[in-house]
Amino acid sequence: MAVERSLPTPVTPASDQTRIHNIGYRSYDGPRLGRAYARRSLYSQSLRGAYGLGRSAKSKVLPMLLFVVMCVPAAIMVAVAVATKAKDLPVDYTRYAIIMQAVISLYVASQAPQAVSRDLRFKTVPLYFSRPIETADYVRAKYAALASALFILTAAPLLVLYVGALLAKLDFADQTKGFAEGLVSVALLSLLFAGIGLVIAAVTPRRGFGIAAVIAVLVISYGAVSTLQAIADVQDSSGAIPWIGLFSPITLIDGVQSAFLGATSAAPGGVAPGTGAGIVHVLVVAGLVAAAYGLLLRRYRKVGL
Repeated sequence: MAVERSLPTPVTPASDQTRIHNIGYRSYDGPRLGRAYARRSLYSQSLRGAYGLGRSAKSKVLPMLLFVVMCVPAAIMVAVAVATKAKDLPVDYTRYAIIMQAVISLYVASQAPQAVSRDLRFKTVPLYFSRPIETADYVRAKYAALASALFILTAAPLLVLYVGALLAKLDFADQTKGFAEGLVSVALLSLLFAGIGLVIAAVTPRRGFGIAAVIAVLVISYGAVSTLQAIADVQDSSGAIPWIGLFSPITLIDGVQSAFLGATSAAPGGVAPGTGAGIVHVLVVAGLVAAAYGLLLRRYRKVGL
């Protein structure tokens, strides 16, 4: 019987198996804008997002509604002042944000999680840090964006009041001084509230939890401090009222502006901090802003790993 033998498969030289394909990749030879440009872009995008710009129509409803709610009372006050030919505005510039603190707290609670929680939830933060920006760039951009958004929210009604006061022909020097003091006050408020809101929101990737936590911290602290101040006023312990105000963000700002910006204190009995207590209020505000920035840096160094 004949045995059929298979022939070995011919071996193709490696050089014949190698192919080079030109698929059209090109190296980038354009300008490299670097970290500063990326940081500015992130700031701009975050600031726009704080008012729903560049996002869906649903995302614009709440921030725009809160902005209108902040400005409408100021417009009504101006209309009343012009119609009645009043000698002064019904509310001081430094007092307006204190009166509207519930609206400001709601804005912070809604927009701080929007600024950072989505990046945590969808795990996009490491992509930001791949290049060219670093942790500090991300934190600065987000912090500055939310603080700027808050400043717009709180300064816009003051501008309405100021323009209305000039239209009502109130004293230009007095109104300009009050307007400037009000801007300083809301700038401090914006930095403080933005820092607190971002630190709380950065703890959890879930936006709903972040909103609830921010509201709880701002509202509960104000309610507790106001209650304790009222008790101190009833018990004739007015000297303790300014020191109790150190434990709530809004009463902190009220203490600073009543001590150094000529504002009337919103505390029970109108008790304002003296110079020493006022300096302590300023130091606590500065310390909280610095602490918020440091905590955000620490948080995002871990997230970026």
